[in-house]
Amino acid sequence: MDLLTLIQQGESGTLEFKQSFGKEAIETMCAFANAKGGWLLVGVQDNGTISGLAVTEETPQKIINQIKTQTEPGLIVDVEPVLIENNSVLVIKVGEFPIKPVSFKGRFYQRKVNSNHQMTLTEIANMHLQSLQLSWDAYPASATNLNDLDPTKIKKFIERVNQKGRFSLNGTPEESLIKLNLLKENQVTHAANLLFGKEQNTYNIHIGRFKTPSMIIDDKMVRATLFDAVEETMRIIISHLKVAFEITGKKVERTEIFEYPLEALRELVLNSIIHRDYTSPVDNQIKIFDQKITIFNPGKLYGDLTIEQLKTDSYPSRTRNKLVAEGFYLTGDIEKYGSGYQRIRKAIQNYPTMTFDYEESGDGYMVAIGYNQQKQTSVTNEGVTEGVTEGVTEGVTEGVKKLLDFIQKNPGLRTTQIETQLNVPVKTLERWLKQLKDQNMIEFRGASKTGGYHAK
Repeated sequence: MDLLTLIQQGESGTLEFKQSFGKEAIETMCAFANAKGGWLLVGVQDNGTISGLAVTEETPQKIINQIKTQTEPGLIVDVEPVLIENNSVLVIKVGEFPIKPVSFKGRFYQRKVNSNHQMTLTEIANMHLQSLQLSWDAYPASATNLNDLDPTKIKKFIERVNQKGRFSLNGTPEESLIKLNLLKENQVTHAANLLFGKEQNTYNIHIGRFKTPSMIIDDKMVRATLFDAVEETMRIIISHLKVAFEITGKKVERTEIFEYPLEALRELVLNSIIHRDYTSPVDNQIKIFDQKITIFNPGKLYGDLTIEQLKTDSYPSRTRNKLVAEGFYLTGDIEKYGSGYQRIRKAIQNYPTMTFDYEESGDGYMVAIGYNQQKQTSVTNEGVTEGVTEGVTEGVTEGVKKLLDFIQKNPGLRTTQIETQLNVPVKTLERWLKQLKDQNMIEFRGASKTGGYHAK
């Protein structure tokens, strides 16, 4: 190892400089042990200047003993005095500890970029489970037994797994759950309770439709076992989406075009439900705005996965709830682990002004999918009117086309509601509506006082 070259590279996730050995140096040793290991160079200033320190024959052993006795479990490190430019520098090497996390005087530290951060209780628990290659959902759910699981949900799950063909489940339902580790020694795991419980009281999903950040015009809450929660959440989201129609062909065939790609939204909902931290009392939150949808779940990115890695098409799979994720994989709801964001980016390629952002937010994770506001209107209109044949549009004025576009995106409104939205005189509006009805392009559905206009 060329120390001069190493020093010139500067501090990093695996290298730190200290002018002297003390409390902060041991904190760094713990942070390295809780990550991938690293080197501490004592006698080097933060800027890389080699200042050196006084070193005796007893110094290395004293430091080894001090680190071992003040850490739990006791760390064993390598300490080597090295002479650099006539200055003595201590090179302390610590490896990744197999059972994490390691603490210093009851406090736990994590290495992030080139600094140490004290860990929260949740981070401590997650790191410990991960080092044991376990996950929270694999542990028994206290006060829960087989009678608390819904046989119909289990049967449906087994049928879906066998139909998908990624795994074969034979025998009784109980034997199938044991085969998947969802039952252990006749104890129901958290995963089995989340997937098949008769009742679900562990978490909620709040879904709000916002006109402004402070004006809520609709509010729903989903409380269901996980497979049902995905479907119910998607149903509520879709009910708030605008739908345009691509009109093509001489027979005027219509293709629905949702303002968001449904496959991308479903992937985001699945991620939020599968990877959330179920030990947190905080609920999942989905906010639907005019120009964007945000999805928040408690629990930051798991393990050593970073935001920068997610921006690539090659990032490691990190699964907080392994049994839950495996259940959704076996039913075909998710594909191979670690490929979700690739599918989302592919899905939004046909939406040229769509944005996709994500970040760690507080003790959770937030994604936002939306539109560039300046370009959304023109692009959406293109999607609605593109491909309309000359036979359909011939003789239709610009005002009538505007009205058709509006009804396509806002189905179910009555004349008074349309008048308010478009700010068009009522007589003019009635004339345009009649023209569209005569051309068999719209129809009124429902009772006169409660129904509204829909595009055909």
